[in-house]
Amino acid sequence: MSFAFRLSALSALAVTAASAAAAAERPRAREAGIRIGILAPGPLNAITDVAGVEVGHVTLIEGAAVRTGVTAVLPHGGNLYQDKVPAGFAVANGYGKFMGSTQIMELGEIETPILLTNTLSVPEAAAGAIEWTLARPGNEEARSVNAVVGETNDGWLNDIRARRVTKADAVAAIEAAREGPVAEGAVGAGTGTIAFGWKGGIGTSSRRLPAHRGGWTIGVLVQSNYGGALIVDGSRVGEALGRYYLKDELSSASGDGSVIVVVATDAPLSDRNLERLARRAFLGIARTGSPITNGSGDYAVAFSTHQGVRRTPERRGAVSAYPKAPNDIVSPLFQATVEATEEAVLNSLFQAEAMAGHRGRIEALPVEEVLKLMPSLQTQ
Repeated sequence: MSFAFRLSALSALAVTAASAAAAAERPRAREAGIRIGILAPGPLNAITDVAGVEVGHVTLIEGAAVRTGVTAVLPHGGNLYQDKVPAGFAVANGYGKFMGSTQIMELGEIETPILLTNTLSVPEAAAGAIEWTLARPGNEEARSVNAVVGETNDGWLNDIRARRVTKADAVAAIEAAREGPVAEGAVGAGTGTIAFGWKGGIGTSSRRLPAHRGGWTIGVLVQSNYGGALIVDGSRVGEALGRYYLKDELSSASGDGSVIVVVATDAPLSDRNLERLARRAFLGIARTGSPITNGSGDYAVAFSTHQGVRRTPERRGAVSAYPKAPNDIVSPLFQATVEATEEAVLNSLFQAEAMAGHRGRIEALPVEEVLKLMPSLQTQ
């Protein structure tokens, strides 16, 4: 079947809905019986379990060669430029492009939607984020906008040199952002990605701390496009299925690639502790079997939606007291981040369908075969 779409905001929603319907035929990891970690997920098991967070996708599938898109994560639905959120940023291996990262590191805040796309479309995505931000009521005097854009390289399934993503697509992804369930797999920025030699994509998960630990929620969204030797809840799945990094010279599974991790929380964390939170996301990536290689771009950004720590106009220019959580209570949040990151990656694989594209076909992770390799499921 040949696809030829020129996506507007409306058609982007339609394609995302169709992709979500296809992914629904495949279970998420938890639906298949895999229980990652010790903490419970939120009701949606998604980044949108953090109240106010919105996610939107634009999925671009055209002819035999275009397999790409844009994913937007909005920390809240208000004016982000005026109502900034504290944030932290971390790098495991820096072979990639993450626009806006230096200002996050310097000022500890985010003022635009977070956009994910392919490597060569970062400029277009940034242009869309800037244009959208400048057009918001109240931003008429804005003279500087720090667009936040991460990427992975989808150049095997997608004709990346065509540079198909436009700034209008970026705006459409932002406008499509909603609270509620999040489409996963081959949608948005995950349309053309590959992970561990199988079809990768967008994945999400969440964890909610018990009340005596603060009751805070951690939500994670990933764009998986990296490699290694896949591990699922401790089981060496990649090796058992014969597809893993360093197996042989002709192995289809590589250790290179990239992953972007977006971490959201409603805990009142400072930008310093959000940076610490972002670093912990890479423990979740490692638990999936990644060595974080020389040719990989591994980035994590974390933000807090808590009203008390927002950088609002009335707080700028004056000394303020923020209700920041102390260091001594953040360890459970670190645990939640690691677990949610690991499960988000698995969901990106479990939900992604096989796809043919620019240079050939990439198969989906064989879920039934994976489940047969899980000792915990065989004893039930």
